[in-house]
Amino acid sequence: MSSLISNELIRASGMSESELLQELVLLLFQRERLSLGKASRLLNLTQLEFQALLASPDLCVHYDVQELHEDVQTLQEMGLL
Repeated sequence: MSSLISNELIRASGMSESELLQELVLLLFQRERLSLGKASRLLNLTQLEFQALLASPDLCVHYDVQELHEDVQTLQEMGLL
């Protein structure tokens, strides 16, 4: 993993770099500062894997009708629908 987070912050958190990155990405996603796709890529997960992570207790998923339409369109363009 590249040094996205300073060593000082990693030490202060008491977490590994990957754990801290996951917490940060989840927080930014919950605050709607990151899209599902961007959050997934930052954690090197597929969107499905990221959604499974979001299924954890205490996490709120924001996914609106517009995003559903965009996902359907993408799947159609990929020939999967």
